[in-house]
Amino acid sequence: MDFSKLNFGVDGDSITAWKQWSWYVYEKLGLASHHNVAVGSAVWYKRNITCPDGTIVTTQSYNDPDFAGISDGWEETDDKEELQKRANNCAVVHIERYLDDVKKGIAPTPDIFAFAMGTNDDINAFGDADKALMGKTPENADLFTTAGAMRWCLHAISENFPNARIFVLTPLQTATPEHNKKTELMIDTIMKKIAGAYCAQIIDCYHNCGIIEKFEIPGAKGRYLRDGLHPDEPGQHLEGAYAAKEIRNNFFMVE
Repeated sequence: MDFSKLNFGVDGDSITAWKQWSWYVYEKLGLASHHNVAVGSAVWYKRNITCPDGTIVTTQSYNDPDFAGISDGWEETDDKEELQKRANNCAVVHIERYLDDVKKGIAPTPDIFAFAMGTNDDINAFGDADKALMGKTPENADLFTTAGAMRWCLHAISENFPNARIFVLTPLQTATPEHNKKTELMIDTIMKKIAGAYCAQIIDCYHNCGIIEKFEIPGAKGRYLRDGLHPDEPGQHLEGAYAAKEIRNNFFMVE
């Protein structure tokens, strides 16, 4: 398969932002382009964040006239504008941005689109996959849940780019067993169901890419994670090599 004329779109969090595993996929497969809208600290879903003064900021739409922007911040702050930007840091807004980028010609129409989200999602916000999938469109899906937001995002990419093949990378194993239990629950009860409903190929990085909790150290450098959560350069290449293999082996197009 010649990938040299195929365009690659990507969304995710800090494990995907900038030139990490997805850039390795782009180079390994010789893809025509790589347009990455990932932002560190992101979650799938919209959020309400309570400010120190008691007011609540809610995720905006990327196309709102007063859109505040997106921030990857995570440390404690009293800055209301910063908190608004953090509330905007979710896959729903990222995909709104991606659609706008394509519309404006900033990004090409994707032939392949990969999501790599969920590492930062709160278990209390998972929601219900079966409920999120009700109806032909996601208009009634709860975008303040992982399930509803994931459904909305996959629907948006599939609806706008019907010829694109969609891939969903699961989060990696981390150095923390409790975090990994949450991730496994999300994969089994949310991600597999939503991805399957949209014929999106799951790339199971959690179980298959080679990053293993037993060899990682919370808050410190392990075999492939620099701090128990984020891959170092060899870890990025390892995840990218696995993702590239899965995309190469599972991509197809009608000619």
